[in-house]
Amino acid sequence: MYQVFLGLGTNLGDRLENLSRAVDEITKIGPVDAISSIYETEPVGMEHGDNFLNMVLSIKTSNDPPLLLVQLKKIEKKIAGKTHHHMEPRIIDIDILMYRGLAYDDHTVNVPHPRMHLRKFVLEPLNEIAPTSVHPTLEKTTAALLRQCRDKNQVVKTDYQLAQMMHQ
Repeated sequence: MYQVFLGLGTNLGDRLENLSRAVDEITKIGPVDAISSIYETEPVGMEHGDNFLNMVLSIKTSNDPPLLLVQLKKIEKKIAGKTHHHMEPRIIDIDILMYRGLAYDDHTVNVPHPRMHLRKFVLEPLNEIAPTSVHPTLEKTTAALLRQCRDKNQVVKTDYQLAQMMHQ
């Protein structure tokens, strides 16, 4: 059984509902064992678009990275009704950030996420739920990666709550 950290983001439509639906669908893959607060963040690398709501959660799964990626892409398509393109606004984006203790790289998926250590909007919520988790290739804790991150974009913890958070 793997512990996997997933990053969720949305900046179109009812952002809170988009996150809630995604978490509901993800629980069908494996149990959620940790969930971060929801953060409001500026869009990174996009010329237009509203602010994102971002969060990180941890699930337990026996699925390897390629299978999990297929399952997550199906969830994105189910919620958004279509697939989104890189660096454009989206109803939902679900990224595999890290499998605890595993590095994996093939033509479909790279684990850990190749840019996670550069993105404060990923590291802030990940640090909230897993500060001592070690990045398997950089060999640094989440807390250390966050301290060293040069990303200056604003990441603001919100008061938003998902219904699922109440049942944790």
